[in-house]
Amino acid sequence: MNFLNKLERKIGKYAIPNLSLYLILGYILGYIVQIISPTIRDFLTLNPYLILHGQIWRLVTWIIIPPSQLDLFTIIMLMFYYSAGTNLERTWGTFYYNVYLFMGMIFTIIGSFLIMGISYIPALRSFMVNDLANSYAGLYLMLNEYREYFEQVASGFSTYFVNMSIFLGFAMTFPNVQVLLMFIIPIKVKWMGIAYGILLAVQFLQSNIIGKIIIGASLLNFVVFFLMMRSGIAMRMSPRQVRRRHEYNREVRRAKPASVSKHKCAICGKNSEDNPEAEFRFCSKCNGNYEYCQDHLFTHTHVK
Repeated sequence: MNFLNKLERKIGKYAIPNLSLYLILGYILGYIVQIISPTIRDFLTLNPYLILHGQIWRLVTWIIIPPSQLDLFTIIMLMFYYSAGTNLERTWGTFYYNVYLFMGMIFTIIGSFLIMGISYIPALRSFMVNDLANSYAGLYLMLNEYREYFEQVASGFSTYFVNMSIFLGFAMTFPNVQVLLMFIIPIKVKWMGIAYGILLAVQFLQSNIIGKIIIGASLLNFVVFFLMMRSGIAMRMSPRQVRRRHEYNREVRRAKPASVSKHKCAICGKNSEDNPEAEFRFCSKCNGNYEYCQDHLFTHTHVK
């Protein structure tokens, strides 16, 4: 928490609000690309081999590749991800939600390069054993044969597991929210999260080393983030409490006079003069008069 708080003070102003919406818009662009020219998709994948050969745009463009084919079920799931992501951003704050998603993407990129390194080990071992004319040209020809292999592996990298990390984060933060499974069966999100966690563990154990890295890298943000913030965010905050907080903020906004005194957040330094639309409240659990903005009221470390 202290590390994230310090980081937010420095770069928190660059956090992207409503990041879930931009992710969905990226998918829409990806679907349009697939419809217009499916071959263009091959120039957007997360292929570490081609990235090292100069195609650095792939470090970003893979994010717009849709996690599945466009159908009614996909549309419903994207709407759910948008709703879940928006609620997480409101509860955690924009900066923390940005960190959560970008960590998943960065870990996925690192995983792709790790797969390339592991895949090259047999080729290097074979070159050393067989001493292919003891020439760098022989080594280059051998490694170049892996290009098609990496193109196939690259198709397995998408934001599917990053999206599922949004669902897992939502299930951890709002465990008692009830949804309709298959539009019929009412069920709490925490049970869906547990069921998905079990299926994911089975899939992880049954996968080869490539599949393990893809799954593990994409979901590592869920593990790391919640370990870092387990003492900061109210993990069991109910939607009723969140709704009550927003209703209180609305009432304060209505009752606020035209001229207000200056308020300043003790975490990020945001003040009421530069941000007149922001809300500030004192924390009753901190020793002293510490005031926080709405993004940090529920995420800061209490001063004792």
